[in-house]
Amino acid sequence: MANLFRSLVFVPGNNSRFLEKAKSLPADIVCFDLEDSVPDKEKKKARALIKNTLKQRNKYSPDVFVRTNSPESGLVTADLKEIIQKGIDGVVIPKVNSAKELKKIEKTISSLEKKRKIKGIRLMPSIESALGIVNCYEIASSSKRIDALVFGIFDLLNDMGIEYTKGNPSGAKYSRYKVPVAATAAGVVAIDGIWQDLKDKSGFVKDCQVGRSLGYAGKSVIHPDQIKTVHKIFHPSKPEIAWAKKVCNVYEKSTKKGKGATIVDGKMIDEVHYKRAKALLEI
Repeated sequence: MANLFRSLVFVPGNNSRFLEKAKSLPADIVCFDLEDSVPDKEKKKARALIKNTLKQRNKYSPDVFVRTNSPESGLVTADLKEIIQKGIDGVVIPKVNSAKELKKIEKTISSLEKKRKIKGIRLMPSIESALGIVNCYEIASSSKRIDALVFGIFDLLNDMGIEYTKGNPSGAKYSRYKVPVAATAAGVVAIDGIWQDLKDKSGFVKDCQVGRSLGYAGKSVIHPDQIKTVHKIFHPSKPEIAWAKKVCNVYEKSTKKGKGATIVDGKMIDEVHYKRAKALLEI
């Protein structure tokens, strides 16, 4: 489980300079991208660059995820064969329409983990279509690997034939509201979609505030300048801080007794939850 989810910063996988710069970003999660930001003719190059970058994982302070191509692209298996290695924390799967699609991908990840003697690869399915919205609870609850649902607004609007309106597009209201509800019901968090207009800073602030009010834990980010604002607005709430204190207290008592996993509010808590709780309290 990623420790914090306030900022998910996408970094083009075919740009070695940006991949190098990502080492020093103050983000919670950096996500090397193989999908939208990489032209088809650059996919192979991007895989190689990301593979090499992951070998330098100890130089990165944020959690490191990689966004593959979509299940429908036919490129996911090739992506996974290159990126599933030591140094990666998790994978963002774009345009997930069903739990069945995700389970097929998870099977491939499990096989690669076994072959390469690694474990613990996390998943973040991205919900970007009408079908994905309809199935988002089933998707969110389909695997124990899942940390979060990511909301992708632009592909959703395109799928529904709705024109984008900056701020809070009325055509996407239901979908934007539903994703954090489904995520919470499944016991994971939700990460809001990107804000595209880098010059409209006041609009960006308002959009972050709307996302926070809907229950999103963080926001997808396309430029480093957006990170500070996102972290300020998506600061842990009082209930989250109370949860973190309780988890730390109970887990630390449990480990002193020589035990590992324990129960907090009827839910199983282990080391990954403890680390996230500690991270929340250190903000």
